[in-house]
Amino acid sequence: MTVKLLIESSKKGNTGIHLPLKSNFPKTDLHQTFPNEWVRETIGLPNVSEPEVVRHFTNLASLNYGVDSGFYPLGSCTMKYNPKINEKLANLEGFTKTHPLQPDFTVQGNLYLMMHFEQLLAEITGMDAFTLLPAAGAHGELTGMMIVKAYFQNKGEAEKRTKILIPESAHGTNPASAASVGFEIVEVKSTNCGGVDVAHLKEVMNDQVAAIMLTNPNTAGVFETDILEVAEIMHQNGSLLYYDGANLNALLGQVRPGDMGFDIVHLNLHKTFSTPHGGGGPGSAPVGVKEYLREYLPVPVIRERNHQITSETDQFNSIGMIRLAGSNFQVIVKAYLYILTMGSDGLKKASSIAVLNANYIKEKLSPFIPAGVPCICMHECVLSAKDFAPYGVQAKDISKRLIDYGFHPPTNYFPLIIPEALMIEPTETESKETMDHFIDAMKKIVQEAKENPSLLLEAPHYTPISRPDEVKAAKDLNVTY
Repeated sequence: MTVKLLIESSKKGNTGIHLPLKSNFPKTDLHQTFPNEWVRETIGLPNVSEPEVVRHFTNLASLNYGVDSGFYPLGSCTMKYNPKINEKLANLEGFTKTHPLQPDFTVQGNLYLMMHFEQLLAEITGMDAFTLLPAAGAHGELTGMMIVKAYFQNKGEAEKRTKILIPESAHGTNPASAASVGFEIVEVKSTNCGGVDVAHLKEVMNDQVAAIMLTNPNTAGVFETDILEVAEIMHQNGSLLYYDGANLNALLGQVRPGDMGFDIVHLNLHKTFSTPHGGGGPGSAPVGVKEYLREYLPVPVIRERNHQITSETDQFNSIGMIRLAGSNFQVIVKAYLYILTMGSDGLKKASSIAVLNANYIKEKLSPFIPAGVPCICMHECVLSAKDFAPYGVQAKDISKRLIDYGFHPPTNYFPLIIPEALMIEPTETESKETMDHFIDAMKKIVQEAKENPSLLLEAPHYTPISRPDEVKAAKDLNVTY
């Protein structure tokens, strides 16, 4: 659907409201107050009626695509449905009309909620203590790396422990977060399933290594079966294991990062625990640690003393403040409600269905678009469109054509170790009927790629803009008419 700009619909004489011709406000000579180039004689508003304005913005809103309008199979992002009851309860006045700098005695209920939520996350992950302060995933990673740095500084090993190991399949924020704290990045090779190559890990291991950053399941959607051996190698070297919690949705109630040997974890509440993601609202990335790292958590920390819950800054060896005020509290409330309403059995069932759904899609589609790795996947599957090169078709062309079938595209070209990657994560909230509809669309697109590839190369055909220069749009954004 093409939506005209309001200025294009403008017609002299049309109006939505009548303002008085005379004003009681004194006139001001703007030319005396501001430079001439700042002053406009007219603002050039379009001449449109109220119904035209309402219809214009309603039509614009209908162009948005999200989890409330359809299947959103972005791999590695866990775009699951957000229960509306959680949105409603998180907007109760007791939550929305408080300030993060209020005296503790005035917000005891909210502090209790946060303290209990930390305890729940500790139980789910096998950690001993949590902070709720990090504002998003990369901020959680940064916090974790700052804890690693502070730990070795306190041990007097900061000058020696300068390297962080990162698998070549890792999320791009991992090396960025470690480098931001001043660590040198050392890449670890992957197996054919995208996991850590233990032999190469042993080769690069030395007393300069501070930690390794791992996602489990890894970014190919496969469980790291050698994780206990990796943990033993790291700990024998005096190094730490950091867990990127982006893929925790596959493990809820099944196995805990702390039991695998991880020392630090960050969790994406806006992924695993069903709160709005990306443009839908602020993120939140609690960081959990084992007991011996508790003292390094950022301040303020939540404690209970003499039947009062307090938010305190006297944390010995803390990395200090990582943000000005409080956590993204409403995101925490929604995640807290999600955990309470699901319960331990519900969380375990959610991860089981997420894994089942991903393997269902993989098995149904792999005869048409081969799987990227020869292994059973967990909560997401990666297909490779490399075999479509003879038709001039790439992964992005398949994704563009999916838009014409009413679906949001999956993640493209990640992980980088899989050529022409299409990463699909259905989560547990999608029905078999929805997945079958998606599978049928993908099969039709595969047939089109072989018989009439121009349908893909020119797609999407039914959007206001078909193929913008995405790099230019990001680097040279211009939203003026």
